[in-house]
Amino acid sequence: MSLPCIERETAADPSHSVIWLHGLGADGNDFAPIVPELVPAGAPALRFVFPHAPLRPITINNGMSMRGWYDIVGFDLNARQDEEGIRASIETVKALIERENARGVPTERIVLGGFSQGGAIALSAGLRLDQKLAGIVVLSAYLPLAAQLAAERSAANAAVPIFWGHGSADPVVTYPRGEQSRQALAQLGYQVDWHSYPMAHQVCPPELADLRQWLAARLAG
Repeated sequence: MSLPCIERETAADPSHSVIWLHGLGADGNDFAPIVPELVPAGAPALRFVFPHAPLRPITINNGMSMRGWYDIVGFDLNARQDEEGIRASIETVKALIERENARGVPTERIVLGGFSQGGAIALSAGLRLDQKLAGIVVLSAYLPLAAQLAAERSAANAAVPIFWGHGSADPVVTYPRGEQSRQALAQLGYQVDWHSYPMAHQVCPPELADLRQWLAARLAG
């Protein structure tokens, strides 16, 4: 599926890209304004791509239609996951990466990231991708389809750098749920650069500053 996107380029002829997936009920406009806060000093020319998720009914919100990467039945850990929707969004992310490849940006120069539901898809797609990424950013999210990851993960991203930021008072994706996902990744050998912040389901200036520093290393060269 080809999705409409908002794009921000920091200079002409970008050599690197950041594909950023928004959270449930938001759209690509959500994080576009913070691009200046994420660009490290001396960074190469970057293209930020902010796709709009498709409109879909969301069960937990009384079936209301909104932009989402997959349906959510409940926030309980044992709630049924929308595997079909998750896998469809993983394929959509692959198409977005291929579009950047076609525009001259190799996968190894692409950072894939997102917030909440978008972060969950970024993580799921990135770890299954058969081409090495520059990095994966996960903010206030979790690992969906965790039981299937061991069989489906790609060796190309076995050592991919992962930045994970999470609020200690998050009432939506609770801190223990994020921590459980981190432990699941650690058991599979992934190195997660974990950061916790005294906040709810949101981002904060210290988190953006830490992410900017992390991006500087990922986008070098």
